[in-house]
Amino acid sequence: MSVEVTRGDSPIVLGLPHTGTYVPPDIMAQLNATGQMLADTDWHIHRLYDGLLKGATTVRATFHRYVIDANRSPDDESLYPGQNTTGLVPLTDFDGLPIWSQPPTPAQIAARRDQFHTPYHAALRAELDRVRAVHGTAILYDCHSIRSDIPFLFDGILPDFNIGTADGTSCDPRIEAATRAICEASTRSTVVNGRFKGGWTTRHYGRPGDGVHAIQMELAQSTHLVSEALPFAYSEAKAAALRPVLSEILHTLAKLAAELNR
Repeated sequence: MSVEVTRGDSPIVLGLPHTGTYVPPDIMAQLNATGQMLADTDWHIHRLYDGLLKGATTVRATFHRYVIDANRSPDDESLYPGQNTTGLVPLTDFDGLPIWSQPPTPAQIAARRDQFHTPYHAALRAELDRVRAVHGTAILYDCHSIRSDIPFLFDGILPDFNIGTADGTSCDPRIEAATRAICEASTRSTVVNGRFKGGWTTRHYGRPGDGVHAIQMELAQSTHLVSEALPFAYSEAKAAALRPVLSEILHTLAKLAAELNR
C-alpha cells in the first residue's frame, strides 16, 4: 500500500508525506549510490509524533520522496521560484548531488503519480472531509523534518521549529499564533514562514474559509536524532525533551478547533 491511514475522532489530521522509505526494486535500480542512501528522509517523524494526541488521524505515505514527492504539486510547479529546491521527482538530493544513474522518463513519472501521489492525496482529502463533517473544522498538521545545515537549500543553521502557514493564508491566525507561542515558550529557536512556508500540502488544503486549516511543522533533525548523518539514529533522550512541546501544540490545536466554529 502506498498510504497508511489511522482514523481517529479528533479534529486533528497529521500528514506524514516524507517518512516512508519504500522504493520499488525497479526504481531502486535506477538510483545511483548517493540516491540509494535515501538520506533526505524525514527520519523517525512518525515515531516522534506517535501517541502524542489520542484520537488524531494520521495519513502516512509509505514510499520515499525519491519515488515521487507527496508534498509537491502534481504538475511540478516550484514551491520556491528562484531558490534551490527539489521537485515532484527529485533529480538531486538536498546537497545538489545527482541521485539517478538513469533519470526517470516522463512516462515513468506519470505512472508514479498515478500509483503513489494520487492515492496519498485521495486518502488525505477523504480524512479531512470526514473530520470536518464530524467537527465542523479540520486542522491538518503536516509533520516534517530536515537536516539543520544544508548550504544548497539555505544559509546558516536552521531553527529548531520552522512553522509554515503560506504567509498566514493556510489557517486561522489563532492557529499560527498558538503554535508559535508554545514553540517560543520552550526557549528553542523558532521561525514562522521563514525558509519553509509550507509545502504543496499546506498550500493546497489550507482553506480556512471552508473549515480546513493547514499548518506545517518542519523540525530541525538535530532536535531528535543522535546525528544528522548515517545511520540517522533516533535519540530517545532528545525525543523525550521534544515530545512534550509537540504534544502541547497538538492538544492546544485540538481545543482551538472548537473555537473556530463559533
